[in-house]
Amino acid sequence: MASVEVGTTDDLASLSNLDEHTLLAELKHRYDHDKIYTYVGDILVAVNPFRDVGIYTKEFTEKYKNKKRVENPPHIFAVSDACYQAMLTGNAVGGKRNQCVVISGESGAGKTESTKLIIKQLIELCHGKSQLEQQILQVNPLLEAFGNAQTTMNDNSSRFGKYIQLKFKDGQVMGAKISEYLLEKSRVIHQNPGEENFHIFYYMMAGLSPEQQKKYHIGDPAKYKNLNNGPGCLKSNPAGVKKHFTSLTNAMDLVGFLDEEIDEMYKILSAVLSMGEIQFGANDDDSAVVQDSTQSIQTITELLGVEPEKVKNVLTFSSNYAKGSIIRRNYTKQQAQDARDAMTKALYGRLFSWIVNKINQQLAPEVTIAASEATEIGILDIFGFEHLQTNSFEQICINLANEQLQYFFNQHIFLLEQEEYKAEGIDWTYVPFVNNQSLLNLFMTKPIGIFALLDEESLFPQGSDHSYVEKLNRNFQSNHHYIKAKVSTSNNFSIDHYAGRVSYSADNFLEKNRDNLPNGVMQMLTASTNDLLGQIFRGTITRTGTLALQLRTNDNKKERKSVRKRGFGRQQTTRKLTQGAQFKNSLNVLLELLNLSNPHFVRCIKPNTTKAPKAFEDKYVNAQLRYTGMLETTRIRRMGYALRPKFSDFVNRYRLLARKKISENGKGCEEILKGCGLTQWHIGKTKLFLKYYHQDQLEEQLQKVGQCAVHIQKIVRGFLGRQEYKRCKEQARRQAAAMETFLAEIQDLSLTHHQQIEKLCEKDRRISQSFFGKIKENKEKVQFQAPAPPPAIIEDEPEPEEEELEEEEVDSDDVIEDEFVKTVKKGGKFGALGTKAATIKWFKTTQSEKLRENTGVFSNWFHGIITRRQAEELLDSKPLGYYLIRVSESRFGYSLSLRAEQRCKHFMIDQLPNGKYNVVGEAQVFRTLNDLVYFYEKEPISPFGDVLKTPCGQETDECDYAELVEDDKDQAKIMATHSARRSRVMQQAPQINAPPKPQRGQNNNLAPPSPTSPTPQGSRPRSKSPHGKRNSGGRPIRPPPTRPGSYLSPDQNGNETSAINSDGPPPLPAKTYMTMTPGPGGSTNNGPSNVPPPLPQRLPSNASYSYVMPDMEARPPPPLPPHPVGNGQ
Repeated sequence: MASVEVGTTDDLASLSNLDEHTLLAELKHRYDHDKIYTYVGDILVAVNPFRDVGIYTKEFTEKYKNKKRVENPPHIFAVSDACYQAMLTGNAVGGKRNQCVVISGESGAGKTESTKLIIKQLIELCHGKSQLEQQILQVNPLLEAFGNAQTTMNDNSSRFGKYIQLKFKDGQVMGAKISEYLLEKSRVIHQNPGEENFHIFYYMMAGLSPEQQKKYHIGDPAKYKNLNNGPGCLKSNPAGVKKHFTSLTNAMDLVGFLDEEIDEMYKILSAVLSMGEIQFGANDDDSAVVQDSTQSIQTITELLGVEPEKVKNVLTFSSNYAKGSIIRRNYTKQQAQDARDAMTKALYGRLFSWIVNKINQQLAPEVTIAASEATEIGILDIFGFEHLQTNSFEQICINLANEQLQYFFNQHIFLLEQEEYKAEGIDWTYVPFVNNQSLLNLFMTKPIGIFALLDEESLFPQGSDHSYVEKLNRNFQSNHHYIKAKVSTSNNFSIDHYAGRVSYSADNFLEKNRDNLPNGVMQMLTASTNDLLGQIFRGTITRTGTLALQLRTNDNKKERKSVRKRGFGRQQTTRKLTQGAQFKNSLNVLLELLNLSNPHFVRCIKPNTTKAPKAFEDKYVNAQLRYTGMLETTRIRRMGYALRPKFSDFVNRYRLLARKKISENGKGCEEILKGCGLTQWHIGKTKLFLKYYHQDQLEEQLQKVGQCAVHIQKIVRGFLGRQEYKRCKEQARRQAAAMETFLAEIQDLSLTHHQQIEKLCEKDRRISQSFFGKIKENKEKVQFQAPAPPPAIIEDEPEPEEEELEEEEVDSDDVIEDEFVKTVKKGGKFGALGTKAATIKWFKTTQSEKLRENTGVFSNWFHGIITRRQAEELLDSKPLGYYLIRVSESRFGYSLSLRAEQRCKHFMIDQLPNGKYNVVGEAQVFRTLNDLVYFYEKEPISPFGDVLKTPCGQETDECDYAELVEDDKDQAKIMATHSARRSRVMQQAPQINAPPKPQRGQNNNLAPPSPTSPTPQGSRPRSKSPHGKRNSGGRPIRPPPTRPGSYLSPDQNGNETSAINSDGPPPLPAKTYMTMTPGPGGSTNNGPSNVPPPLPQRLPSNASYSYVMPDMEARPPPPLPPHPVGNGQ
């Protein structure tokens, strides 16, 4: 086989010569040429470039939508597309619908950025433009502020793990849920050299105004002991930190955090910083006393809403009740410091859990999705493997999580696959790999395991870190993964992980595992006047270590539902779970979720230890490739069979490719594969074994079959359409012939009727005068029967069409996890949502004062409750960039209408729960509508570069928002300002080349008639003016202004309505009338005329008439009515 040039292969599994050197050379060459993504079969390898390589723009987003993997170079967007398509249609392996992406790698390898990119592309794939999608996109930046920090390995290191579940229905995202794992709370009180505290503390100091910093008692960052390495990034990059704070504030607003909640949150965060300023001394009894020279106690109690004495008491002694008496035990100085640190960690840890809980509540689906319709894609972004200078309890938990993920990877890629080959009788050469099952047993086994022994030692009051290490040395001295320290008095020990040997210091292991709060702290903080603080300390800690708050509402109307561990039927008094036990439970729940989904793997590689771009350290990268088993992974992907569907699943999915009826067994699978021309597959006893690239080839064949079906449908539909056209044409011909016959009959009947009337008139003339004299003298009434009119022609009336109605969018329990149900606020407070009355009440109650300018009137761009059509009519004759904001009637919000190229564009503006405003589909949040307008006058409001330029004011003397004003005095003031503003605008407005305003009753597209020219054919006089009508406010309703390309036509009531037609109204058919005048010798034909004569009234067949005959000499007989003839009229 011909050699392939280095760096040109997108899939390393396709290389013929494969060893460590080749693998490294390929990745290095691609990295040097900014090709940071490479495939290993169906696994993506991503090397962190530490810079923007320009491959995440809109162009690349579109490039990787609904594409096959081989059509484009490797990319993280291709993983999103593969997940999304597999979720919608399933795949060859059992048709699993739920998908998950497992992202792994060292700290600083780019896992968090990869997570954000995957979510961004998934939102693009489901065409997400609603507020929910924007909220989901803002979750990662929000959590990074509170859960990430700068370390020696990574400037934005995740100090917690998260699993994000995106919930879909019919391909549309309906909600999301975030699960958190093991926040590194100890970072709040201490940071290693060269590291920083969580980002949020630096954001506050850089972004809060001087007034806010004074309110929250924030001082010089260098003075805080909880920032023991100084201001850090505040000195090196102050502008960047301030920008991050602005983005964080916007994200919290968009997700749905209230201003009151944010205010109380900042108070808690400031108190966390100030807790480190509390200093302790010792009295003569060696009991701890507070030495508060900096007034830190006063500051903390003011921020937390508790009493100063209570804070001092809970930090310096504990009180226990025994046999009716109170036993007080004073703390030593060290115990008081531990109590202070425990309270600090609890404040931050519970606040972080509340933030995650709040996000989950806001992103929960608004409607319950049936299990059969719900699908999900999960993205796992968990802390990377760490080997620091000092490794403590947090590092051993982090590295255990990475061991579990490595085992999950090995299980799917190596273990289960090779076991299936053996069970199914496939000829296979075993590929060796590093199985870390024995190392997991070292950690997880009960009762003798690293975590089990830690929990056991934590139960003993006299237990210590050193006694725990001695237990480890006794029990694991023969385990090849465990290495005890050479010095017997040391608290250190080492573990041989899959990624290498790591030395751990057991100092503070027991304290961190117990995670106990001092007596009285919970009771004190629960009773705090800070509502948020009281809420988070009243919540329940679940078995996985998260905070359960959703169902603990103030009204307690919801029933508390809890999920109990299987096997526990009766109430038990259980101890508080340790941190280690909670972490193990969370890992078990996570693995259950991953095993229920179809996994997609992304391996992140860190190219160097200095976090520098364009630097590739061969030795460092090769070590990562070796311990992650990348060479073995590449080999098994090249030799093995990644797809192993059951016979029935494969036949059900690809039955169409056989083009005949086949059975659901190995023979049926063989017929499909041979028919498609595929090679290098094997048939086992119950399963089919395929290469990873076979699925793309099968899907391509299936797509061709679908295209053929579409082509056949096109031909059949064309034939049926032509037949339908012929039928309709023949029906129209018959209807035209029937209409001609009908009009001829009408003409004959009309002539007959006319002749009858003429004969009657002739008879009237022959009546003698004496007859009328008798009638006049005797007042005699003469009754006669009117001649029967011709029978009425009854036409079949069409049945009324049914209109489609559019739906208005309008505690001690053993809890595993919280339940999240989104709270949807309804508009019942203002009336039925979608009614004008409710909208007016909502506006007057909540919006009227917020929208007024300093002068007390509304801005020029503001309009009342007008329709979309009316907004377009106002803007259509305006230049590009004219805009207005109108009140929406169908919902409590606004709509922004903008004159753009070729048409008007409309954008929904929502008011968020915190009272701020947001253009739906955009990420930016604004305190006022004026701020929104000001922002989009400078920044594009859409991807097409549309910018607001000129406000469109009122076009008439009447304000369309007058009904939204509270009282008559306000109305008079606003009307006066409006009139003055309108006069100024009319004087200063530039001349716009627009067609002349149409005359009433005149076609807009015809030139105005001259005095001597006849009225254009097709024009109609206005029959009735709507100005006399009045609305509910007592003001006259004016007709909507016409625009170029429109004309006025009367509706069924005779009122003018605007119809849109760029070519003007169709001309009316020409009419001519033949008029006949009666004379002594009969009727005289007067010739054709354009003026329609009055038609004779139709008489009911059963009508009888009574005449009191007047003096016929005084009034001559009535003339004969003219008879219309011509053009079928």
